[in-house]
Amino acid sequence: MAAASTSPTTASTEAAGTAATATTASPRAPRLGDRLGRRLPQLLLGLVLYGSSMALMMRAALGVNPWDVLHQGLQRHLGLSMGAWVTITGACVLLLWIPLRQRPGIGTLGNVLILGAAMDLTLGMVATPDGWAARIALLAAGIVLNGLATGLYIGARLGPGPRDGLMTGLHRRTGRSLRLIRTGIEVTVLLLGILLGGTAGVGTVAYALAIGPLAQFFLRWCTVPQSVLQPVPQPVAGSAQESRKG
Repeated sequence: MAAASTSPTTASTEAAGTAATATTASPRAPRLGDRLGRRLPQLLLGLVLYGSSMALMMRAALGVNPWDVLHQGLQRHLGLSMGAWVTITGACVLLLWIPLRQRPGIGTLGNVLILGAAMDLTLGMVATPDGWAARIALLAAGIVLNGLATGLYIGARLGPGPRDGLMTGLHRRTGRSLRLIRTGIEVTVLLLGILLGGTAGVGTVAYALAIGPLAQFFLRWCTVPQSVLQPVPQPVAGSAQESRKG
């Protein structure tokens, strides 16, 4: 390529040569609509389904997940609805993020505000069915729906829930494995809930065994592609004209 010249007669030639050798695409940050067009509705759907799935497992009356065992115990002693305790404990766990220096996202705040309301709404519409077969079917539906909801809200990439963030924050600060920390939290919450009078049963065990594989399966289908989050190539002014000239 010819050397650049400061002569006025070659200024336009120099500019054209620079444009021709520049990259043909310049990254631009994704706009708000680009980033949230799919992710926000997916997040909201996932959180609503998550709260509803918790209600289905409760109405099956065969045992609930460890955190709901705690919520049941708190409700038994202090009143309020199950959904209210889901919201309260979520907010309390979120406060534990402060010393861990975790930053909440839209999904984190939505988790606190939506899960409990969706759970109470579903509890108001669904009753405990008669017969073991119907209750087992309702439990299975609740667990599968919970796995789908987990894939949807985590796959939206808008921030973890308070409880998941506590796990990852402790992992980062202590260096312990995620599995060890998650198990420690779940066992502690479960034992505390049982001591307060919460109900653990076969549903609790079924949930513990099934939720990991189910969440992993649905995450494969629900995770927003990284390309949605990456800058979008933007044509450089003049490059199109130069390519046509070439």
